[in-house]
Amino acid sequence: MGQGATAFLSGILVFQQLPFLPPLAWAWLGVAAAALAWRCPVLRFPAWFIGGFLWTLLHAHHILSAGLPVDLEGQDLLAEGVIAAVPEGGSRATRFEFDVERLSRGDEVLPVPGRIRLSWYDDAPALAAGERWRLKVRLKRPRGFANPGAFDYEGWLYRKRIRATGYVRADPLNGLVAEAGDYPLQRLRQRIGERIVAALPERELRGVVLALAIGDYQYIERAQWEVFRRTGTTHLVAISGMHVSMIAGLLFVAVRWAWARGGTGALRWPAPHAAAIAGMIGALGYAALAGFSVPTQRAVVMVAAVMTAILLRRGRALFHTFMTALLLVLLYDPLAVMDSGFWLSFGAVATILFGMSARVGAGGWWWRWGRLHVLITIGLAPALLVLFQQLPLGSPIANFIAVPWVSLAVPFVLLGTALLGPLPALGALILGLAEWMLSLLWPLLDAVAGAAWLQWSQHAPAGPALALALAGVVLLLAPRGLPGRWLGVLFLLPAVLVQPARPAPGEVWFTLLDVGQGLSAVVTTSEHVLVYDTGARFSPDFDAGSAVVLPYLRHRGLRSIDVLLVSHGDNDHVGGAAAVLREMPVGRIVASEAHRIPERPLQDCADGLSWEWDGVRFDVVPPPHGAGFRRNDASCVLFVEAGGARILLPGDIEARSEALLLRSGRDLGAQVLVAPHHGSRTSSTLPFVRAVAPRYVLFPVGYRNRWSFPHAQVVARYEEIGASLYGSAEHGAITVRISAAGDVEPPRLHRERWRRYWQDG
Repeated sequence: MGQGATAFLSGILVFQQLPFLPPLAWAWLGVAAAALAWRCPVLRFPAWFIGGFLWTLLHAHHILSAGLPVDLEGQDLLAEGVIAAVPEGGSRATRFEFDVERLSRGDEVLPVPGRIRLSWYDDAPALAAGERWRLKVRLKRPRGFANPGAFDYEGWLYRKRIRATGYVRADPLNGLVAEAGDYPLQRLRQRIGERIVAALPERELRGVVLALAIGDYQYIERAQWEVFRRTGTTHLVAISGMHVSMIAGLLFVAVRWAWARGGTGALRWPAPHAAAIAGMIGALGYAALAGFSVPTQRAVVMVAAVMTAILLRRGRALFHTFMTALLLVLLYDPLAVMDSGFWLSFGAVATILFGMSARVGAGGWWWRWGRLHVLITIGLAPALLVLFQQLPLGSPIANFIAVPWVSLAVPFVLLGTALLGPLPALGALILGLAEWMLSLLWPLLDAVAGAAWLQWSQHAPAGPALALALAGVVLLLAPRGLPGRWLGVLFLLPAVLVQPARPAPGEVWFTLLDVGQGLSAVVTTSEHVLVYDTGARFSPDFDAGSAVVLPYLRHRGLRSIDVLLVSHGDNDHVGGAAAVLREMPVGRIVASEAHRIPERPLQDCADGLSWEWDGVRFDVVPPPHGAGFRRNDASCVLFVEAGGARILLPGDIEARSEALLLRSGRDLGAQVLVAPHHGSRTSSTLPFVRAVAPRYVLFPVGYRNRWSFPHAQVVARYEEIGASLYGSAEHGAITVRISAAGDVEPPRLHRERWRRYWQDG
């Protein structure tokens, strides 16, 4: 079983690296592999590998066979279908998953795209899972930011089987077709969630109580998530495998005790058998409340295996149970490998099994408990660095107290939740007690989260460094008698000490990040970093600074910013600055509108600045002053020069500022140009285009942005002078490298270099 599960997982992982989807006819290879393995046992490992590969292929074809045709993007469509999950309320919109059953445009019936994700802005009505609605919508194909080190939103949509996203249009045709009838589990989860929220009005940690009860995280505030993240305790607010196993264990003990004292029932059926059935039902029910997340799937399978062994009166090796759970989870959903919870859940259990089993001479219970959390921190370190580029060193301290404390609160959460229906006052009282218990823990978590020395952020180890780190973890977790365990520390060092490549002296690397309809760029020399703009703030909980800029800097191994230059005060340029300033040291801030970055000393770019880093020259052109030169036209303009070749970042300047630059007599020539104002027709005038004469023009634009940037006339002007054009919406992050001799490499396009089969173009 162990080899089969490992081979099956390996086949899935290899498939996930493919840039394009293989033909479905490859599935016939599975039949041939099964026949060969049947006849020749030595081929079973490769047969399991092929099985994992082809099982994922079947799922991929099934998911990707549905979708939205390109010509329907941005069109007004009438969709009829069912709300498929609990809607998520937000400050600006209600978001929900919608299973489309009929799609039309006027009298034309269109192909159904499958499940879509919709946002209903402004005055959204109360929505419930299972309700059937008719909605006027505008849709687009799955699309997200594409940047090195950042979250893959397109992959997340694919993992959730969502084949289009969009929003609800205000229209008289919008209306409820039928009351909730489908998705009974989701309806139950929503009703329970509404009762919990009503029972805990204005309680600070009601979002945590809701998460522990039904796995709904929408009421957990961003600051609270930061505390959990920085303390390595995010698993505590999920209905994790630990909680499912704990509930199963409590039910097993309680039912066994009660059944043994129940008289004739115990004579007909042994108490352990009744307790085992109760434990399985409890685990399955609690996992259902969580929506069967990957950690709960693993826990349910392992609980079922243990309880089945009790029913059959047969022992079961823990390792065999673990590998059975791994295989069954992958058979149920091979795309589970795209979920960070899969790696953290199975990784934590594997660490416990390997690091705690078959040990002799151990100390008392408290020593074992503390050692457990140290081992988990070590065991999950490579996964945390790869997945999040961060390692909370305070995790053992926080979890040592938080795990048993939260585990003590969970039964009160479930008891209070169960009583909200028949005895609402008592249920609310018990839920309030659970919230109070959690609030007692919060000062400890807050203190650990606030200790900067307990936070470790760095680039994700890759290739040989990652392989050595995994080998080092295995050595460190091995039994004490194994010779050479100390080598594990040495094997971990490359993951920390081997840094990503940096420019040589005199070189400059420039990356235009994909932040949607906005601008952010990173300029690096051999020893310095400049960030030009930070993208937009889209909502109180989401901005380009935390979603794109910071992950990219960590991916590159950049731990500080020497200069943050904010061209002007529009949200799509400055919205992410607060997150960047909060999370990363910044040496100097240069901006044209000081009020957009309050409480931080900065230098006004109106003064005109010039400096040199590592043989690379930087020149900031002061924005014009006076009537008519505001906001866009007051952008700080930056020239970066290496070996005689130049990059020009003009911000959002428009025709008036372009004309002023031309009249200044300044040499505007540049090999690389970030198009002014995202390619708006109010900029990139023909005289300016001819004066700059760029070889490469980069457009920082959002996919299907409402202004249709870049404008066709602007594109035609740049094509007229023979420039090569690239857009962040089409190509993702765009990197240009200039050597010390002034040689400009062709742009490196992230969507081409890191393409996966689920991506749309």
